[in-house]
Amino acid sequence: MKKSILCLLSGLLIISCSKPKEFVKATYKPITISVYASGVIKSGEQYEAYSSDNGILEKIFITEGDTVSQGDILFQIDNRTSRLNSENAKLALELSRQNSSSQSNRIKEIQMQVTQAKDKMVLDSSLYMRQKTLWGQNIGTKVEFEQKELAYKNSKSNYLSTKARHDNAKLQSETEYKQAQNNLKISKEREGNFAVKSEVDGIVYSILKERGEFVSSQMPIAIVGKDNSFFIELQVDEFDIVKIAKGQAVFITMDSYKNEVFEAKVIKVYPIMNEKTRTFRVDASFIQAPPILYPNLTVEANIVLTKKDKAMVLPRKYVLNDSIVKTVKDEQKVVKTGLMNYEYIEIISGIDTTTEIVKP
Repeated sequence: MKKSILCLLSGLLIISCSKPKEFVKATYKPITISVYASGVIKSGEQYEAYSSDNGILEKIFITEGDTVSQGDILFQIDNRTSRLNSENAKLALELSRQNSSSQSNRIKEIQMQVTQAKDKMVLDSSLYMRQKTLWGQNIGTKVEFEQKELAYKNSKSNYLSTKARHDNAKLQSETEYKQAQNNLKISKEREGNFAVKSEVDGIVYSILKERGEFVSSQMPIAIVGKDNSFFIELQVDEFDIVKIAKGQAVFITMDSYKNEVFEAKVIKVYPIMNEKTRTFRVDASFIQAPPILYPNLTVEANIVLTKKDKAMVLPRKYVLNDSIVKTVKDEQKVVKTGLMNYEYIEIISGIDTTTEIVKP
């Protein structure tokens, strides 16, 4: 019995040892080197609409899917406080206009004081000059002369100070009037900020808030973009970004279009890395776009770095350390390699298409 088992094992060993080795030969085929990236479809000029001020969403003038033109009002935010501020600014402007007018009571009162001060100065000047003439003829006393001189100087000083006060009051009134005009403009502009308008000719893709909800300048209300223009927003790993350049070919696959490949090209490489994802944004545009697209559809992309239409290649798993191959005769050969991707590696020299290669 033992002898029979031994003979059987020996036979199996002989059969196993005599089994031919699996091998491959180098073949000529195209080889492409590319960088993988994932991303999403974006509408041309797609943006998130925000309110410039905080408030309650009072009116919604659009629905999702509506076509809009640049400047169309999309939403109205409750702006009662802003309207009251505008009314107050109007009242302040009217009051300031009246105060700055030459017919205002304030200006007329100071103007009257200026006239009175001027009349007194003229009178005191006349009395002073007459007394001065008399004093030159040795008529009158020195005390009378000095009193007339002092009275003239005081009235002159009073006139100049009253006139300066009048000029300052007039300038202040004019300044307050201009400030009131500016405040009214600011109030009107702020009141207009409560109407959220479309920035582009396009389509409303999504409305993110409902009527009656609170909105702020930090909360997007809607997503709007072009309805006939799309591009691809890709995220490229930081290890690969230095290989990417504008104009490179991109081949796109999408879950929405199974077993189809669409050609695009790189149109922009953004120069700053997203620190959270450690990726760079790269935009591409379709050369041959799918017939129907929607924003935020996911895509997978291969950005072509270089391509050779005819190269002698081996499966990469048959090349040890990307430089050594093993023949069916158990010989190791050093090969010179060129382009390589995840599947194939180009063989430049060291073997030919007749060499039988086994896995190392």
